Amino acid sequence: MDLALDHDQRLIVDTAERLLADAASSSATRAAADAADGIDRALWRQMAAMGWCGVHLPEAQGGLGLGIVELALLQEQLGRRLACVPFFDSVVLAGTLLREAADAQAQGRWLPALAAGESIAALADENRSDNDSGTAHATPDNGAWTLAGEWPRTGSAAQADLLLLPARGTDGEALLFAVAPTVQGLQVKERPTIDRTRRLAAVQARGVRLDGHALVARGPRLEAAVRRARGIAAVALAAEQLGVAQQCLTMSVAYAKERVQFGQPIAAFQAVKHRCAQMMVAVEGARSAVYGAAAQCDTAVDAGGDAAALDFHTALARVEATEAAQFCAQEAIQLHGGVGFTWEYDPHLYFKRAQASSQRLAPVSVWCERVAAQLLDGPTA
Repeated sequence: MDLALDHDQRLIVDTAERLLADAASSSATRAAADAADGIDRALWRQMAAMGWCGVHLPEAQGGLGLGIVELALLQEQLGRRLACVPFFDSVVLAGTLLREAADAQAQGRWLPALAAGESIAALADENRSDNDSGTAHATPDNGAWTLAGEWPRTGSAAQADLLLLPARGTDGEALLFAVAPTVQGLQVKERPTIDRTRRLAAVQARGVRLDGHALVARGPRLEAAVRRARGIAAVALAAEQLGVAQQCLTMSVAYAKERVQFGQPIAAFQAVKHRCAQMMVAVEGARSAVYGAAAQCDTAVDAGGDAAALDFHTALARVEATEAAQFCAQEAIQLHGGVGFTWEYDPHLYFKRAQASSQRLAPVSVWCERVAAQLLDGPTA
């Protein structure tokens, strides 16, 4: 598989690097993280103007109609800067599920505003397994629905204009509702997290009355769409973790060249060189896995690729990128020496993002089990 970027993809990377280096600097990220809603609104408007919010959404709904590779490239650069924008929650998770699960009418109702960056959406409890019905249930009532349940970990829910809430019907059927956070009976409460650059909230519904239009997808079609959307989101999250790992390496090398000890930069010491080299190996291994998985996603979407191969590459990317982000973040703290863990320096911000992201869309152990199941339980085992 050729993982080299073409001219247009390289242009996307270069443009994103330049924009985010200026608009998502360390000071800008810290200021946005401390803001009331945790969103850099100015950056979000710039991203929307450039079409990023609809990068992989259909052109008919205002998107750019590009692929998962392009989505992953943007996620990687956003991860490098810890950009305080709801791109992953709104565009990757919610936007992808609406694209995969909703009918044309529902897509026309919700996707144009998401693609334009005018609306922010949040998908509740993306960690839920395919067979887990959760605690949410919906009861039909003369063409309407009564929704009750809890979704304790929902990214960007407190900042969202639209909530996608999965539930089960009385007969166990999978249901997905699009709900405004202001609807009567719905409560959204922000939860404290270690990573202030990305907010989480708990959502609770107590007898929420919804009309029939709130139901955007149901049944086997929804369950299949959730699996596809979760795989795409896992690749995008792995790309973000790749960006985190890459920036930790970049910061560490720059600091090692500046920090002088015993009359010379510490970058001249063999032990420091070896640690930076180990970081680079982890980064490049994760990059190959992420780019390969993104290409597999595009193949699966365009030509009905091998589902087993896609699952394998998605799991591999998730594991490699998670471990690379965690390893490089802790090495960055060590290589910065006594200032590495202080508030004034940035390594602790990347360490927190690496730790928090490692638990989204299931921890590494779950993805390792998926790989093991394919290797050991398959027909060629």
